[in-house]
Amino acid sequence: MKFCNRPWETVEEMDKALINNWNSVVGKNDIVFDLGDFAFASNNKWKYILNQLNGHHYLILGNHDVSRYPGDKTMELFERVEHQMIVKIDDRYVYLNHYPYLCYGGSYRGHDQAVWQLFGHIHSGPNDIGKDHDRLSMLFPYQYDVGIDNNNYYPVSWNQIVDIINNQVQERNNLIL
Repeated sequence: MKFCNRPWETVEEMDKALINNWNSVVGKNDIVFDLGDFAFASNNKWKYILNQLNGHHYLILGNHDVSRYPGDKTMELFERVEHQMIVKIDDRYVYLNHYPYLCYGGSYRGHDQAVWQLFGHIHSGPNDIGKDHDRLSMLFPYQYDVGIDNNNYYPVSWNQIVDIINNQVQERNNLIL
């Protein structure tokens, strides 16, 4: 809470708000890719939180999750656990990783063929005070931080991501012209 300047007074208040935000957007049968650092909590708290969240969860390991993998019982709560994934959504390849990359396969292709990259880790957003903030200027317009700190404490849908990335590409093109 303090690192990200989150607006809640207690962890319990924050957890309740984040769970409510989540379930207001994510349906029971939606597929969800959690892009790392799922929770700073005990195993019982992981189970408690995950059991309250809608969706079928696929975990991409973050730097704070990796110590639990493999072997920790909390990993069994997810449909699948990976270090990274490449998925195809609406004929678009999407690279899912906890970290933003400065170079990844497909990033230099034209707009229609570019591989998009979604990440978490850096807690960007209006209250960002992280050490990585200055590096964000080096991102491709096909990259986006899906972390809750960057998205008003809500998960983002695929349709939102499409709009966001298309806007980022347009803004980049306007700068070049």
